[in-house]
Amino acid sequence: MSTTETETDTPTQTDARPRDGWYVDDRCLNCNIARQYAPGMITYAEGGNYGGVSSVVRQPETEEEVRQMYQAAYACPTRSVHPPQDQWGEDSDPYPVPLDEDGIVLLCGYASPQTYGATSYLLRRPDGTAMMIDTPRWRPALARRYSRAVGEITDVLLTHLDHVAHGRKYADAFGARLWIHEGDLHSRPDADSVIRGQDPVEIGPGVIAHPFPGHTAGSTVFVADDRFCFTGDAFFWSHSEQDLEVADSVVYDSIKTLAASVTHGADAFTFEWVLPGHGSFHHLPPEEMRARMRDLGRRAESYPEQEVDYGKVRY
Repeated sequence: MSTTETETDTPTQTDARPRDGWYVDDRCLNCNIARQYAPGMITYAEGGNYGGVSSVVRQPETEEEVRQMYQAAYACPTRSVHPPQDQWGEDSDPYPVPLDEDGIVLLCGYASPQTYGATSYLLRRPDGTAMMIDTPRWRPALARRYSRAVGEITDVLLTHLDHVAHGRKYADAFGARLWIHEGDLHSRPDADSVIRGQDPVEIGPGVIAHPFPGHTAGSTVFVADDRFCFTGDAFFWSHSEQDLEVADSVVYDSIKTLAASVTHGADAFTFEWVLPGHGSFHHLPPEEMRARMRDLGRRAESYPEQEVDYGKVRY
């Protein structure tokens, strides 16, 4: 990590006195990102201002668990996860982190509070280029780091209006095209490429944009190589339910429309990795994912329309 990146991007100490063990401070906004990176060590607890908080329930015991805790800390949008005595090692920042064994998808870390802590991803392509799906917090040093890691980034894909922050800045830094669906274009009117209608659109070889209205009118799911499904906030893997789920209490368009999109998606595309903005990512055989999508579509049809309430979401 360069000196500039250290000064710009290393989480800072809060007013609370540093502690002897890992801890989460009271700025946590219950986005779930730390819990998925440090399972069994950081878990959900009632309280806070967002219907719940993350809490350290066990200290890391191995080098791998320490690495996972740093992964959670550098991803946290509010910088709420702290190592013992707030000591940040020079080589403690792991990002970007390969997710799958082939290193095709990488986690960007550095979630932004302007996207409520959404996970963003880098997708390598066979020709040596890459795409970014949704965006981390904006830092010029991070843009340079991602480019060094994966080479030329040709496209920045926005899944929906909640996740548009920093999209223009990253696209300009990379010299990339910025994509969004017309249903959410009002949130990013400076997009370079607009997905129109409800038919699938090929973004590049092997990468298909599937309009997926429901969470928002312009929500879009991006499927790569019939393996990786970047879902934004359309659906996710629920750690609490151990199944695919939708955040039915955070729907800006229509839960009925979302249920129909899920049902249609079960037959319209194939994937084995669900890669959401919020909630957990998960890997299963394609036919099991398809069956779970069909089940989710049937369940979601029975969910009532309701007022938006972030506090009800249980990832």
